[in-house]
Amino acid sequence: MKTRKLGQNLEVSALGLGCMSMSAAYGPPADRAEMIKLIRAAHDSGVTLFDTAEAYGPFVNEDLVGEALGPIRDRVVIATKFGFDIDMATGERRSGLNSRPEHIKFVVDAMLKRLKTDRIDILYQHRVDPDVAIEDVAGAVKGLITEGKVKHFGLSEAGAATIRRAHAVQAVTAVQSEYSLFYRGAETETLPVLEELGIGFVPFSPLGAGFLTGKIDENTRFDASDFRNSVPRFSPEARKANLALVDMIKGVADRKGAAPAQVALAWLLTQKPWIVPIPGTTKLHRLEENLGSADVELMADDLREIDAAASKIDVMGERLPEAALKMTGR
Repeated sequence: MKTRKLGQNLEVSALGLGCMSMSAAYGPPADRAEMIKLIRAAHDSGVTLFDTAEAYGPFVNEDLVGEALGPIRDRVVIATKFGFDIDMATGERRSGLNSRPEHIKFVVDAMLKRLKTDRIDILYQHRVDPDVAIEDVAGAVKGLITEGKVKHFGLSEAGAATIRRAHAVQAVTAVQSEYSLFYRGAETETLPVLEELGIGFVPFSPLGAGFLTGKIDENTRFDASDFRNSVPRFSPEARKANLALVDMIKGVADRKGAAPAQVALAWLLTQKPWIVPIPGTTKLHRLEENLGSADVELMADDLREIDAAASKIDVMGERLPEAALKMTGR
């Protein structure tokens, strides 16, 4: 696996592994023992960046990742996130956010226990809290870095102005937001400011929450607990319309002798050398397929074809429910 650099000095595999789906959001949690095997198989294949959050479960995904990576802790980069208001006693996730400095310090100690480690490699603010100045958040993380509990500071779904303000207090190593051929909003403001400041970019949902794999159509039925049931972009009508994008990707994939998912990930990797996608999966064959995208070479003609075709396709539906959208771009 080739490596890339996030920020000034954090070297990671060109593709990471998003671990959320193993415990939450896409239906019932997967078998724990199988997910531990999957995480370790990812490392055996060269993956060094593993992404989790206290909100995934809540808490259980961090515990899973901690157990899986314990034996190889010094060979991996663990990223996790704070920021949602979660009852630490019951694990109940409330509706609001909480990035008060004293809360950050408290939850990091709990994260370290769940992750079974003495430091967090990348600590992201999961969503920008409008009630807490970003300078205070960055200052709190800076203190944790000084203590040695955290190595690098990250932001998730933050707006350009917030990124600048945070970076002025504590260097931001990585920003995480949704980015793929299914959603290209990051290209307007986020990517330019990251390039200017020397910050890495970690796209989540790089396969459009599974849509770009070509395995989903208007007849697909999701589990009742799957978050996609509430996403406008995944309504049956929207899926039917948006298959035009998948068909275009399939055409390129057929010529390349690759899977649609591999072309979608390869496209992301060509956008900037400091982009590190984190596709998630609960299946070993999908993990292997995703990692194979690093070997798919898209030439200049391929990229022009993809961009020209994508520019003619209007993707239907918002990428998140309205309440969740209001938490992004702050």
